[in-house]
Amino acid sequence: MWTALLIIHIVSGSLALLAGLVAMTIPKRHGGHTMLGTGYVALVSLLSVSAIGLAALKPSLWWLGVIAVVTLAAALAGRELRRRRPPGWLPLHISLMCGSYVSLTTALLVVNLGLGSVLAWVLPTVVGPPLIARRAARAARDASGPGRTGVTVESASRPGPRLRRP
Repeated sequence: MWTALLIIHIVSGSLALLAGLVAMTIPKRHGGHTMLGTGYVALVSLLSVSAIGLAALKPSLWWLGVIAVVTLAAALAGRELRRRRPPGWLPLHISLMCGSYVSLTTALLVVNLGLGSVLAWVLPTVVGPPLIARRAARAARDASGPGRTGVTVESASRPGPRLRRP
C-alpha cells in the first residue's frame, strides 16, 4: 500500500508542478489556461489524498497531511473564485493558485535537498509571495485601471455579448 501511494504521490506531484508552470506562463483566456488549471486542481487533489494516506500509514509524517490539506484548500478556493467570479476575484484567484504552487515547490525542494535544509523551507516562501503579490496587483490594476470597464481577458472571452472598451 505504501509503495502504491508513494508512486501516486510522486507522479501526481510532478505532473501538478508541470501543469501549474505551464498554466502560469500561457495566455490567460478560456481554453488552454482553464484546462490546465482544472488538471492542476485534479492533480493537487490526487497528491493531497495520497499525502494523507501516507501520513496515515506513517504517523510521524502527520505534517504532510496538514500541508496537503492547506495546499488543496488553496487550489480549490482559487478554482471556485474563477468559477464564480465575484467582484475583485482575479487577484485573490492568482494568490491562492500561486500559493498552492509555492507549497508544491517547497515540498519538492524539501524532499530533494533534505528535511533539515533551511534553504528548502525558506527559499520558496521568500521568493514566491513577492512575485505573486506583484502579479496579483498587476491583474487588479489591469482590471480596474483608468478608462477600464473592469472586463478581464477571461471575462471578455466568455460567450455572450461583446463588450468594447471606450
